[in-house]
Amino acid sequence: MAGNAHFPKCAKLLKPAEFKQVFNAANRMSDRHLTVFYSANDLNQPRLGLAISKKVSKLAVDRNRIKRLARETFRLKRQQLQFADFVVLARPSAVKVDNQVLIASFNKLWNKLSQMS
Repeated sequence: MAGNAHFPKCAKLLKPAEFKQVFNAANRMSDRHLTVFYSANDLNQPRLGLAISKKVSKLAVDRNRIKRLARETFRLKRQQLQFADFVVLARPSAVKVDNQVLIASFNKLWNKLSQMS
């Protein structure tokens, strides 16, 4: 484990009301494969929620790969992110690209989000 880059349960969005609050804020950042909705929180830490639907892929293995990469890239960038709640959505094109492209896409979005105030 690299330094303080763990991913505890308190860093996850778990309740439907928490997801709804982020979606209602309507702040988002996108690229061709992913969309990240975000909303500031007062918890002094960033939190991650994943909403990868069956519209992206009917195969659970494809959806789980996207979620695994989202969690890992978030875990590594977590210390640089603002105190906000983030919800990741994927587009069907995310299933067709390899892991390196998705990781680069996630990193690009996390870097943009970390530079926002």
